[in-house]
Amino acid sequence: MRQALGLIETKGYVANVEAADAMAKAADVGLVKQVQIGGGFLTTLVRGDVGSVKAAVDA
Repeated sequence: MRQALGLIETKGYVANVEAADAMAKAADVGLVKQVQIGGGFLTTLVRGDVGSVKAAVDA
């Protein structure tokens, strides 16, 4: 099975938590890391098979 890495960027911690929750519920992906970029922006990384990551990022 091929693995993929998906990234989303949000402004604000609450928006990031909501997005991560939606991704985890939408598909079988694992949350890898949340990175604070600066200026209130955060990036979340998820990992899973290609189809699941695409579905999670689209959620």
